[in-house]
Amino acid sequence: MNALLLVIVIVLALAVVGVGLFFFRRQNVAVKTPPRTAVAAPDVPSGALVQDEPEVQPEPEVEPEPEVEPEREAEPEPEVESEPEPVEKATFRDRLAGVLGGLRGRSIDEEAWEELEEALILADVGVPTTMAILDRVRDRAKEEKAKDFDAALMLLRDEMELALGGMDITLTIEGKPAIWLFVGVNGVGKTTTIGKLAKRETDEGRKVVLAAGDTFRAAAAEQLETWAERSDAGFVRGAEGADPGSVVFDAVEHAAAVNADLVLADTAGRLHNKTNLMEELRKVRRVAEKAQGKVSEVLLVIDATTGQNGLIQAKQFTEAVEVTGIVLTKLDGSAKGGIVLAIQKELGIPVKLVGLGEGSEDLVEFDAHEFVDALFA
Repeated sequence: MNALLLVIVIVLALAVVGVGLFFFRRQNVAVKTPPRTAVAAPDVPSGALVQDEPEVQPEPEVEPEPEVEPEREAEPEPEVESEPEPVEKATFRDRLAGVLGGLRGRSIDEEAWEELEEALILADVGVPTTMAILDRVRDRAKEEKAKDFDAALMLLRDEMELALGGMDITLTIEGKPAIWLFVGVNGVGKTTTIGKLAKRETDEGRKVVLAAGDTFRAAAAEQLETWAERSDAGFVRGAEGADPGSVVFDAVEHAAAVNADLVLADTAGRLHNKTNLMEELRKVRRVAEKAQGKVSEVLLVIDATTGQNGLIQAKQFTEAVEVTGIVLTKLDGSAKGGIVLAIQKELGIPVKLVGLGEGSEDLVEFDAHEFVDALFA
């Protein structure tokens, strides 16, 4: 009996433990499961019909509007550059004062001849040249029995054109490269003349090198370099005060190396030491001829406004370096122009170029007919 009660007690105890374990496991599972979020139902009045919520239709996709590019401002049409008006080349008639034009309409008498003589001298023809020309004109007037002074003036025109027109004004290009030396005193326009000629020669298709042989004046080299840039020419210079002959020699050698056609060489117009200018120029010419090439022109630049001083300069430079031609500058100012006759008549050196203005196109070849015509305008 007691044994039976013990068994019953044990069985009941095991049952209690089993039930306890079962509820303990249920509780642990409930804790691990995340709780559901409760959604509060809307308040519905009693007796009201509860309808299903309508199905929300998705909004139709709206295609984005295409981007509209902002309107561009109309670009202005490029302005058409008007062609520059052609620049008229200066003429002798524009530049010379017509110093002999006021003698027309005179009777042919001694007073008229004296006035003509005075007019020629004032025009810088010079006394020797004036007397020689008038003697010839008087003789022809008697031979041809000129009836009035206008006829005598026509004879004077003929004599002037004969005196001026027989000279060869061609600028010679001989040698490879050809060398043109420019000589003259300071202030006559050597450097500007070289620059204008460089522009003209390069425009004609020649390859040109400029030599800054005036090493005693720094401004001359700088000015010549500017002209070289304008005319697309080569340029050779030395140190300030360097030997002018060495600069010219280097320029000629450089020109030969680059197959240039022409060297335009500036020279000093005044020296700052005891060296004689003419002796220095002789040396420059000798050195230039030792390089490759040939000195084909020695051009003396003279300021036309200096009058008879120009004739004196021409004599001195010719004795030193065998001048082959004259460049007469500044014939656009107060110059009378008669120095042309004096130089060609007394020295036999042709005036090859004349400067009638500041522009590069105003350096022109000398024309005897136009020159004489301008004197009588």
